Amino acid sequence: MDEVTFKSDTVLSDVHLYTPNHRHLMVRLNGMGQPVFLSQFKLLWTRDAQTDSGAAGGGHSAVPAEEMPTPGPGSAGCPRGSGCGADGADTTSRAGPGAQLDEDGDLDVERRPRAVSDPEPAGPPRDKVHPMILTQEEEDTLADGAGEGRPQDIIRIEHTMATPLEDVGKQVWRGALLLADYILFQRDLFQGSTVLELGAGTGLASIVAATVARTVYCTDVGADLLAMCQRNIALNGHLTAAGGGVIKVKELDWLQDDLCTDPEVPFSWSQEDISDLYSHTTILLAAEVFYDDDLTDALFTTLSRLAHKLKNACTAILSVEKRLNFTLRHLEVTCEAYEHFRSWLQRLERREAGRLRFTVEPVEASFPQLLAYERTRQLELWRICVEPVT
Repeated sequence: MDEVTFKSDTVLSDVHLYTPNHRHLMVRLNGMGQPVFLSQFKLLWTRDAQTDSGAAGGGHSAVPAEEMPTPGPGSAGCPRGSGCGADGADTTSRAGPGAQLDEDGDLDVERRPRAVSDPEPAGPPRDKVHPMILTQEEEDTLADGAGEGRPQDIIRIEHTMATPLEDVGKQVWRGALLLADYILFQRDLFQGSTVLELGAGTGLASIVAATVARTVYCTDVGADLLAMCQRNIALNGHLTAAGGGVIKVKELDWLQDDLCTDPEVPFSWSQEDISDLYSHTTILLAAEVFYDDDLTDALFTTLSRLAHKLKNACTAILSVEKRLNFTLRHLEVTCEAYEHFRSWLQRLERREAGRLRFTVEPVEASFPQLLAYERTRQLELWRICVEPVT
């Protein structure tokens, strides 16, 4: 394979948009014939943060091992894209949430300037990706911890780089990293709990949750995607083994009222799993699944249905990115998918009938950024507390 070309309908996750071309490592083709890449994230454990948090592993940062940033003068060790300027000051708050338009009224996309510490590109232009196909020997090296640090300091995620819209769950998105940040910050909330993730994608948030939770049900649809989740869980067994957490990969179709129990179907549910799910689940997660109105409708319908079947009060943590799009219908920049998401939150709060009360509140994203990604104002967390009406 000399190069990968992108079609007009290709969607590329911005998590890997700026990574150096020569470090994209393709490990295999998935069942759909799409190239699968491997990203390694190095966990930088700090014992002081562990002591402050009161839990092992409570404070760390993680960056892809192949793209560890080199702090420049005065950067105070700020990771690239974390919102720190050249003088170490927080620049995130300087940018407004609205879209920037040029003199003709068109969307003006501001490109991130190249940092002084960034190496000069050694490969082809960024519209071309030249993956390096790993040999068996190189795969063995990766399994040994990428030659640096301890195995428990590395998290490995297999993912695609560019897919059609229907397969975006196979990519890594910033909303999943924000949700993982929150899990690591709120370890006490997740400690020993049973967690259900809806639309888990590559399984990154489920893997992080399993470092403290008792059981995590990692759910999505599609045998190929769920097999990728299973592979990532196996790659990161070193992270979950210490806490004793168990991750179970299951199919959960939001368009179906019942869970699939057919033993002939891959990733179906056993009666024991269903009983455990309804008896013990107290936390539900969803990240970056609100980009399509029909899917948003199905997600909230499923969330409500599950909440009525759970025996305990539960909390849903939702991660969403407010994406700006120019629409021909309005001839202006809008956030239609985000606005539809917010309308559902308002609908839940206004519900008066039924035996459950839904309390919705935003989560202030002021908690520490423990993983390296660009935490913009458009990234949001919302918490929904579901309690019985007394």
